[in-house]
Amino acid sequence: MRRIFLSIVAVLAGLTAMAQDVKNHNLEVAKNLEIFNALYKNLDLMYVDTLDANKVITKGIDAMLSSLDRYTEYYPEERQKELKTMLTGKYAGIGALIRYHQRLKRVVIDEPYEGMPAAEVGLRKGDIILQIDDTVMTDKMTPYVSSHLRGEPGTTFMLKIERPSTGKKMDFKITRRAIKMPEITWYGMLDEGMVGQGSKIGYICLNTFTGEPSKPMRLAFLELKRQGAEKLVLDLRGNGGGSLSECVDILNMWVPKGVRIVETKGKLKRANNEYLTRMEPVDTVMPIVVLVNQETASASEITSGALQDLKRGLIIGTRTYGKGLVQVPNVDLPYNANLKLTTSRYYLPSGRGITMKEGIKPDVEVKPDTMANITLYLDRLDSTEVVFDYVVDYIAHHGDIAAASDFHLTDADYEDFKQRVVKAGFTYDQMSKKQYEELVKAAKFEGYYDEAKAEFEALKAKIDHHDVSRDLEVHRQEIQQMLEMDIISAYYYQGGQLQSALRNDKTLAEACRILTEAGAYERLLQSAVHTQNADDDAEKDTAESR
Repeated sequence: MRRIFLSIVAVLAGLTAMAQDVKNHNLEVAKNLEIFNALYKNLDLMYVDTLDANKVITKGIDAMLSSLDRYTEYYPEERQKELKTMLTGKYAGIGALIRYHQRLKRVVIDEPYEGMPAAEVGLRKGDIILQIDDTVMTDKMTPYVSSHLRGEPGTTFMLKIERPSTGKKMDFKITRRAIKMPEITWYGMLDEGMVGQGSKIGYICLNTFTGEPSKPMRLAFLELKRQGAEKLVLDLRGNGGGSLSECVDILNMWVPKGVRIVETKGKLKRANNEYLTRMEPVDTVMPIVVLVNQETASASEITSGALQDLKRGLIIGTRTYGKGLVQVPNVDLPYNANLKLTTSRYYLPSGRGITMKEGIKPDVEVKPDTMANITLYLDRLDSTEVVFDYVVDYIAHHGDIAAASDFHLTDADYEDFKQRVVKAGFTYDQMSKKQYEELVKAAKFEGYYDEAKAEFEALKAKIDHHDVSRDLEVHRQEIQQMLEMDIISAYYYQGGQLQSALRNDKTLAEACRILTEAGAYERLLQSAVHTQNADDDAEKDTAESR
């Protein structure tokens, strides 16, 4: 009896301590809210300038949320369209990327999307946007032009453009439509010339889990099986995630009914959920390899991690992003505001979480090729727009091109490009020059520069001999591939661009090697061991103790 009595006393003491903690917490909350309210009232009353309540309070809210995690966000009334677009992946417009052309000082069409209004009316890469209805756009920047291209679905406007290849001004009547990028960029049987005779490897590139991607995924997979696919490569590189339930339904194609794929745990009971497969699978034995990178996040990590834990697939690439947090996307607030709020963490079938530090570690690591500095500048930082202009001119002079998987520029084409680059006066910052300058600083600081001055000056002379034409030849393979992909996208859109990129994709090549080499897939699958690390254990313990 004494032991029972002591146990009851201990429980009561614990409950009392917990009640006291809750009381103290509530007092702290009330106290700080009162302080904040009084502080703002005094600022509004006495501060030298009139306060913009929306701006000041919103900044305060954003600062508060930034102390939590990067995914909890406040959306005031004026940002509701942005929130809706983020949640659905849909917006109404013409379906084209636009960009600011540095040399022309104009906003131009960069890339029309397949099957969207821009492509359907005949807009092309390079078209200069002159006017939208009665509003002149020649002195406007990209965000302003973009806001006028977007609007309510079904609304119509007149777009005036100038086609640089002809100098001709053209008018297009365009009806805005809900724009949604395809969930699957491209799928098909991989060319046997690339993967080996008789390999029968199907490929699917899934770019999002937003919307209802499980439907086109199922259709794509069934079509690949119909075409004779015996192995599958699922490409989730760059896929930032989306719906947990869609992720589970996609996995259900390869995992039996009733298997727990992911579990969420949070402070509130309603945040705790288990997600199990709920249908009969399509194929539980086909070998699967998933391609991932550092931009593979959230639902993509659940997909790859669950396949890994269940030994249902191999993961190849680089460590993933590490987003193990789950958000409720629309907590209603007063005055039509919303809060996207992190409410729980998710855990894979083995019980491991996914932290920012860890992500999903691939079974086979394949690091991507690094891009040469000259390629980086030509592709992203070129103020002369020489690549963009070359592609626009090429399109103007070629009504069609070879299939996306077969297209290549000729030697004469590349020589023409080289001459254009040199003539445009293109320059770029060499990494070797920056590193040389750092080396000189270090040598002077450590006191041996003077005795090695002759060697330093000789090295400087070589670095300063900046031969762009030579660099274009040295790095021809990757520069030409970049050009070809840009050209292909104008004819075959993103799907064609992807097919072109796969020809030189070493991560895909490694996946195909493992799938075709006798016993390689099975050996790796059986030897893969996925254990929780200390960080994952700590996160799990913290979540379970709430």
